[in-house]
Amino acid sequence: MGDFKAKGHLAMLGANAMWGLMSPVAKLVMAAGIVSPLLMTDFRIYGAALLFWVASLFSRREHVPLRDLLLLAGAAMLGILCNQGCFIFGVGFTSPGEASIITTTMPMWVMVLAWLILKEPITLKKVGGILLGASGALMLVLNGAAAGGMKGDNPVLGDLLVLTAQLSYAFYLTLYKNFIRRYSLVTLMKWMFLFAAIALTPFSIPTIIATDWNALTHMHYAGILYVVGCGTFLAYICIMIGQKNLRPTIVGMYNYVQPVIASIVGIVLGLDRFTPLKMCAVALIFAGVFLVTRSKSRMQEVRN
Repeated sequence: MGDFKAKGHLAMLGANAMWGLMSPVAKLVMAAGIVSPLLMTDFRIYGAALLFWVASLFSRREHVPLRDLLLLAGAAMLGILCNQGCFIFGVGFTSPGEASIITTTMPMWVMVLAWLILKEPITLKKVGGILLGASGALMLVLNGAAAGGMKGDNPVLGDLLVLTAQLSYAFYLTLYKNFIRRYSLVTLMKWMFLFAAIALTPFSIPTIIATDWNALTHMHYAGILYVVGCGTFLAYICIMIGQKNLRPTIVGMYNYVQPVIASIVGIVLGLDRFTPLKMCAVALIFAGVFLVTRSKSRMQEVRN
């Protein structure tokens, strides 16, 4: 059976589908300049923290000792604050297309870090799968970029920030692979988002005070609700399910689903066309994911 666990794969597919829509939605919300990247990050982290603490009222209470709370604080800095903050700021400075290209590097970082930290073998199947998936994702993203789109004011800074987001999340997936099995999903998320919200607050107060709240329209609020409810709350639930059931490299591979979703949405809305190139790109992405799921884990290497 290897790592082919249906629940984990479906969860990762769902999370990355929601994230695939988040870049253009967040860019549209921030385009008018009323909602800054920092304010969008505030919405994500404060909103998700509130939702997870409300959810915890209906879940079994778990005691978390101080040592584990400190570990969760570190996880919050890597997996939430740095990841979300750098990504939202990066999308604000660069184009969604360039941001999507950089997100395709995350599975590579996860594979290397899993090799260095978890001693997971780098197999030919993993390398081949990542290359296939990256090729398909780049075909979709570059094809979309050629058609034009929203540009950024400082693409170099934006690209570096998006890259930092990918690296921080790769470290989180690798370092906390075994730790997250100790607690339930809601317990992990409520503490991680709380710590992230506390760390973010000193930087956010001036922005919150200076925002012209009356200028926000129904479209702004609709986009913010999607980013908070789907792109953060539901997506992180799915990510934790996937992380508990799959190896870090497989979790990272699902990043390649994001440009597929963006392309499908464009076709449905009549903004794009389904072409043989897109069909080939999607086939490459899912072939790459399949190859990585079939590669051996460290425990399989030991048994053999």
